[in-house]
Amino acid sequence: METPNTTKPMHIGRKISRIRELRGIKQETLASELGVSQQTVSRMEQSEVLEEDVLAKVAGILGVSPEAIKNYSDEAVIYNIQNNYDGSSSNYSGLHHCTFNPLDKVIELVEENKKLYERLLLSEKEKNESLRNTNR
Repeated sequence: METPNTTKPMHIGRKISRIRELRGIKQETLASELGVSQQTVSRMEQSEVLEEDVLAKVAGILGVSPEAIKNYSDEAVIYNIQNNYDGSSSNYSGLHHCTFNPLDKVIELVEENKKLYERLLLSEKEKNESLRNTNR
């Protein structure tokens, strides 16, 4: 009697696909960055194994390490989300609230930009006046 294989194959392609989707990257974008066609990326995501150099390139584009791809699991992501974000018992929920009004900051920046523009304009006028005086 044959014993069933209790360990799942690594299926690196599915892991790449999931990480790509979680990062909001389309196959076309990944293909463009790799310099291959979208169909090549599709075949890559259907492959159980990839060459290490290709895996390293894909990992770099996805912004993760090759080890992160190899060790990826949906369960770990779900656990991480459940235990580290809103609704959890952690103290991180306070980090999502601004302690200032972002619109006030935008208005401050616009006003500062106006002042800089006015100083630049004044400087240009003075330079033009100086050039006119030297040409007379």
